[in-house]
Amino acid sequence: MVNLVSANWENKPSESVQENQMIAAIDIGTNSLHIIVVKIEATLPSFTIIAREKETVRLGDRNLITGELKPEVMMKAIACLGRFKTLADSLGTNSIVAVATSAVRESPNGQEFLQQIETEVGLSVDLISGPEEARRIYLGVLSGMEFNNKPHIIIDIGGGSTELILGDSEEPRSLTSTKIGAVRLTGELIASDPISETEFKYLQAYARGMLERSVEEVQGKLKIGDSPQLIGTSGTIETIATIHAREKLGLVPSTLNGYQFSLQDLRTWVNRLRKMTNVERATVPGMPEKRSEVILSGAVILQEAMTLLGVQSVTVCERSLREGVIVDWMLTHGFIDNRLRFQSSIRERSVLKTAKKYQTNLEHSERVTAFALNIFDQTKGQLHYWSADQRQLLWAAAILHNSGHYISHSAHHKHSYYLIRNGELLGYNETEIEIIANIARYHRKSPPKKKHESYRNLLHKEHRTMVNQLSAILRLAVALDRRQIGAISHVQCEYVPNFKEFKMLIFPSLIDDECALEMWSLDYKKGVFEEEFGLKFVAILANSNTPLS
Repeated sequence: MVNLVSANWENKPSESVQENQMIAAIDIGTNSLHIIVVKIEATLPSFTIIAREKETVRLGDRNLITGELKPEVMMKAIACLGRFKTLADSLGTNSIVAVATSAVRESPNGQEFLQQIETEVGLSVDLISGPEEARRIYLGVLSGMEFNNKPHIIIDIGGGSTELILGDSEEPRSLTSTKIGAVRLTGELIASDPISETEFKYLQAYARGMLERSVEEVQGKLKIGDSPQLIGTSGTIETIATIHAREKLGLVPSTLNGYQFSLQDLRTWVNRLRKMTNVERATVPGMPEKRSEVILSGAVILQEAMTLLGVQSVTVCERSLREGVIVDWMLTHGFIDNRLRFQSSIRERSVLKTAKKYQTNLEHSERVTAFALNIFDQTKGQLHYWSADQRQLLWAAAILHNSGHYISHSAHHKHSYYLIRNGELLGYNETEIEIIANIARYHRKSPPKKKHESYRNLLHKEHRTMVNQLSAILRLAVALDRRQIGAISHVQCEYVPNFKEFKMLIFPSLIDDECALEMWSLDYKKGVFEEEFGLKFVAILANSNTPLS
């Protein structure tokens, strides 16, 4: 019978790695661009930060009419990324992992900007969703603080979004992302300097209203008796902590990690800051350059979140998204096998959770998946040269290919694309989700065509080729379980290059089953496979005496 282990890929690193690698993580945020370069210490496992840089670029300062990133801001960002890449290269990094968040995510020309970065800087950037950003922030915080399995709420106030996360040292119980940030609210809600009473009241009300849903979700996941600690990350919270420490202690601690300040102290500073002009805020001891322009909005977001959560103090953590990107890389490449290891299966669990949500017939999906991966493995190096990373994307698409039935049987392949594309799968960047959704989209009916909007969303030729070939494999896998009863035990493939012929020997589960519907379905679906790989497909039903060639 077919082996229905759903994720063999999960137990292996995606590629061979060496110990003590140098890795760089770049965070393209709404307010600032950051880079950290770290040395991976595989035997511990941990990492040591070798270098870090930051530049305030304000990608969130977008065109108010179109919502697009401004050309001059994009040029500034690209120049900054060029310097970051030069730094990383000069330190001998083995890999650079770059992510972009809300400003790029929400801009109509965001993808165009990422293409421009790749062309001009030679840097590939992963665009990540709000919940995925929250998950990686969680990993970053876990790498820097010990919670002893007690519940904690993490708040990260960025330039364009605020993430609220509820966790307990292992599984994040809630990952939320809200479209309010220090840069966004300053640009949209503050026109006077200093802020007027009317604007200030509206700023408070707007922040509170936008946060309510996330706070309710977090509170809904708390268990009886839980008394969670609030952990704060990001420039806004570190700035407030620095200002607070200068006033209370007369100095700034060598590290802000673990530094606390109260809601009452925060309210005092909000009242002070609201009465100051930008110029006056810039002179406050501990205020970083350019932070004065957006600090009031960030402080109000924190104040309203703490008020809604009913917490009286916040503890600073200096690790966040950038460190989370590093931890995620370490998990993906098999370096971590401790309390964080649970997070390494996040892709598998997220896909299976989505399949359950849309009431997918998982037994059928797992059979199809096993066939698809088996064909992938038997044809690797002959018909295709995709790696374990692409094999994993095929796994996810095969598990979810029929999820569109949740909406309707008619055109369910198109519905599958929509549900996958908008399902916020964790552990994947936006490009990977687009690829998974397209592979599932083309498991039946028309092959990929340039006129299809979903296919046009794939901006790279390599990604289109990937979808073309993997969806062709998925079509055959679907045909092999046409009756959804496990009629076929396994298949054996052989490619005869001299004759451009691909033979598939079909082994029925029951010796007297002619598998007529499966054989018909293979014959019906083989055309796309034949055209994609430029060969003739021959299916042969095996019996005890049938040789493959």
